[in-house]
Amino acid sequence: MFRVIFHLDMDAFYASVEQRDHPELQGKPVIVGSPPTQRGVVCAASYEARKFGVRSAMPSATAGRLCPRGIFVRPRMDAYRDESRQIMAIVSRIGATVEPMSIDEAYLDLSAVCQDVDADASLQKSVAFATQLKQSIRTERGLTATIGIASNKLLAKIASDFKKPDGLTLVPENGKAQFLRPMPVRALYGVGKVTEQALLDAGVQTVGDLQDYPGDLRAIVGSFAATLKAFAVGNDDRPLELGDEIKSISAEETFLKDTEDRTILRRCLKEQANDIAGRLKRRRLGAHTVQVKVRYSDFTTLTRQIAMEEPLTEAKDIYRLGCFLLGKNKLVSRPLRLLGLGVSNLREPTGQQLALW
Repeated sequence: MFRVIFHLDMDAFYASVEQRDHPELQGKPVIVGSPPTQRGVVCAASYEARKFGVRSAMPSATAGRLCPRGIFVRPRMDAYRDESRQIMAIVSRIGATVEPMSIDEAYLDLSAVCQDVDADASLQKSVAFATQLKQSIRTERGLTATIGIASNKLLAKIASDFKKPDGLTLVPENGKAQFLRPMPVRALYGVGKVTEQALLDAGVQTVGDLQDYPGDLRAIVGSFAATLKAFAVGNDDRPLELGDEIKSISAEETFLKDTEDRTILRRCLKEQANDIAGRLKRRRLGAHTVQVKVRYSDFTTLTRQIAMEEPLTEAKDIYRLGCFLLGKNKLVSRPLRLLGLGVSNLREPTGQQLALW
């Protein structure tokens, strides 16, 4: 059976919902998050705001300086979750197997309904399904979506990043290696900052350079070499993950003596953020939700969390959001017995990798 995989990505989802529900915001730089005059962070930004460099997890004050005319809107997570359920109901009608990735993103396997004489004919047959799906979401929900079509998850994800917003890109099976050649190596799944720098130091700048590399990649990227070489020519046999278990990574510390010393707590959070970021990178994942956990001397335990539209991978961003949650919710009002930091809603990071192409 020939594989037909879609990657569905809603366009600037949180901000687009706000612009739809408040027509006066359409075409304007919308920033979902706390106002710049208050201590807070950006949860999402419209494409109009992104042009000014505004991004998720950025302090709201910084976003306000970058985009002075930005319109700040408080996040409505219940509304976004409800909207996501409505969109997934539309998706279910086309007969696809679905792997939800986050509130605004999913992989769809249409292999069973799009079979034809060969792989490329099967992919071409699926274009009608993608077009209808995009139109249904626009008509019924008033929102736009971008879809990438390919024979595997790697290529479908890259294709969905290729033309946004409201895009539709198909990567032909017979031309997949050529499609990838001009792209920077960071376009490939699993190539983060450290791996990218190691490849650049070895003179490997594009996927084409990676395809043509004559040496042993293990000397550069270790055990990731064989997988990376396969990705470079567009091969990826990862199946859709259909389990519904909640995935999370966390770290916590119980202090020998209850403390509210900010220096100790900040150092603890920083170590936990570094640990979590390292584990995310080893699994080649990003996190959409950051959570802090505190326990007091009487064993009262509280947790608070914040959701981002774009996935987080860097320790500094996870640490900053942990500090923000502690401060905003006044959780260090008395000595802590335990402090924990965690991330959840994990998926592949969405980079701006195609901007260089």
